[in-house]
Amino acid sequence: MNILILGYGKMGRIISQIAEERGHKIAARINIENVSDLETLDTAKVDVAIEFSQPEAAYDNIRWCLQNNIPVVSGTTGWLEKKPEIEKLCEAQKGAFFYASNFSIGVNIFFKVNRFLARLMNDQRDYQVSMEEVHHTEKKDAPSGTAITLAEGIIEEMEKVKTWKLVKEEKVEDQELPVVAKRIDPAPGTHIVTYHSKIDDIEIKHTAHSREGFALGAVLVAEWIKDKKGVLDMNDFLTF
Repeated sequence: MNILILGYGKMGRIISQIAEERGHKIAARINIENVSDLETLDTAKVDVAIEFSQPEAAYDNIRWCLQNNIPVVSGTTGWLEKKPEIEKLCEAQKGAFFYASNFSIGVNIFFKVNRFLARLMNDQRDYQVSMEEVHHTEKKDAPSGTAITLAEGIIEEMEKVKTWKLVKEEKVEDQELPVVAKRIDPAPGTHIVTYHSKIDDIEIKHTAHSREGFALGAVLVAEWIKDKKGVLDMNDFLTF
């Protein structure tokens, strides 16, 4: 399979390496310095694109792929206010667009556990839920896409939580989920959801040890999406 890499930072490099180890060819590696190469790229020789760039570049990268009938897998966060536009374009072009805030299998299991726990805690009025996330200092968006996905899962399962709020400490109004975002090197990513009461705390935690789990997941999705159509996510890819 010929894969176009859009965004050639740390994640892009690991994705490229894993893809080649799995027998794929890299059609091109595009970043901010050579984005003009897309104008002369032979799109007929690209089977799928994997997009892990920057928030300011993601929308244009994904739009270009859809306009050129290239299935695109994106893990870039911080641009999601424009995601509905991309979804409309995908449907209009009868293309394939896959987005996930996190491609790690472990994290996606954690998403399921988070929802299940939130459902159990819905009637427990003595507990206040909060979240803390830690990422490396090069991560531009805060909170992370993974933290937002966790927050959205809690909001959907708990009647008393209506919104999340980025804070420096865990003090918010009722019906708000406080999210503390820390940037500390060299952390690939840690997410902690805590339910606190005067009697006890309940806590679930996911810690990534490297970026390889995220990168492998993106390549696996790229292999899967090649002949698919529509707007897709990890719920379509995973069977659990």
